[in-house]
Parts: sequence; C-alpha cells; structure tokens
Amino acid sequence: MEKTVIRAKEFSHFFGSAPALKRINLEIFENEIFGIIGPAGSGKSTFLRALNRLNDLIPGSRTEGMLEIRGRDVNAPGISVVELRRRLGMVFAIPVPLPRSIFENVAFGARLAGEKSRGRLTELVADCLKKTALWEEVMDRLDSSALKLSGGQQQRLCLARILALKPEFIMLDEPTSGLDPISTMKIEETLRKFRSEYTIILVTNNTKQAARVADRTAFFLDGELVEVERTDKVFSAPSDKRTNDYISGKFG
Repeated sequence: MEKTVIRAKEFSHFFGSAPALKRINLEIFENEIFGIIGPAGSGKSTFLRALNRLNDLIPGSRTEGMLEIRGRDVNAPGISVVELRRRLGMVFAIPVPLPRSIFENVAFGARLAGEKSRGRLTELVADCLKKTALWEEVMDRLDSSALKLSGGQQQRLCLARILALKPEFIMLDEPTSGLDPISTMKIEETLRKFRSEYTIILVTNNTKQAARVADRTAFFLDGELVEVERTDKVFSAPSDKRTNDYISGKFG
C-alpha cells in the first residue's frame, strides 16, 4: 500500500489577487517519481516552489488551503524554511554551479553544516558524484573549476550538491530543458536509480520524458489540476479530453 508523504487539500496560491493555483487536491507517494506536465503558465512550477516555499520570495505571494509534507502544513507557524528547503532539494532548469572547484561544489553544504573532516568530506563527495554518474568523468580533476564542465555535467553536479545535504525529496523543474539527448538520458537514468531512496517530483514540458520516467503523472492547466493517474493510463487513456489534446500536441 502506498504511503502518502505530500498532500494538497484545496490548495490555492495567489500572487496579488490572481490565482496561480486553484484548489489543488492531490497526493504524492513515498519513493515514486511523480511527474507534472502542462503548458507554460499552467501552475506546475508554482506548485513545485510552493512545497519548499520559494514562492515566499515573490511580493504578494499568499496561499489558501493546506499543503502538507508528512502530515504537517508547510505554511504553519514555526516551520523552519531553511530546514524545509534542505529536506526538499531543488534542481532548476539552468544549472548554477558555484564558482569553485568540483569538490567544493559538492562539499559546500556539508561544510556549512559544520563538517571539517577532510576524510569524511572526501567520502561524501565521491559518494554523491557516483550516485549522479559523474565520478568516472571528473575523478581526476576534482580541484578544477566546476564552470569548465559541460551543461549536462553541471546539471548532474548540482544534483550531487543537493544529495550531499541528505534530502528526503528531490524536486526538479525542467532539469533537462537545455541539455542534449545523451545528457538527458543520463539524468533520467539517475532518477530511476534514485526511486528507492527518494521521493522525486519532476516538472517537465517534455511529455515523452514524463512517459519514460514517471510512475504517476499530473496534468495542470490554467492553475487547475485536470487529472492525476498512473502514467501509462494518462498517456494511453486519459480521462479528460483536455489531457488528450495536450499530450497529442493540439495545444501547449
């Protein structure tokens, strides 16, 4: 039986008076890859950012309803936003490596948390780079600048940097939108391997990507959740005509 770890109950998100999300109701299960698809402006990235409260940084942002992680509302008083963002690691569309070495990019968070042992940091960096299939490519140049890596390598490095913080959830907002097919394939293979360790939420404009890697898929349109179902069902027999029109390329 699936264990619900994230639950939205009549959840709405506003920027000023305009609703970006309208009374969303959905559940995300532990150790699944949950895909979110929809055209630009549909609210899928807003939902992702609501989970770790990145929307708080936008003036006029406010919410209604409930958005719970393991039974606790993320907007409740007393929630540590810093801890929340550590638990829900975020990978953005454009990789943003730190202007430091490959090693220091991965070790950065652990150092901030007080880890001083070079040996433990070395083990951590190697482990995270291996998990993101980057170790073999960079093991002989860990002291070189991360800015010299290719775009696909930088994206996997950013993912490794998040893993070093020991998150419970990995959230990805269009992580392969600017990558070549080979780099995209490596990211997708990494996500499949992570399924047993993390709950993964993948926002993507690439419907084929959702079909390849997601266990369940939600379709957002104009701030509404149109449907959410097993990915094979969404792509073979969607329950809503709007979903079928979107995945068949009639709009979006």
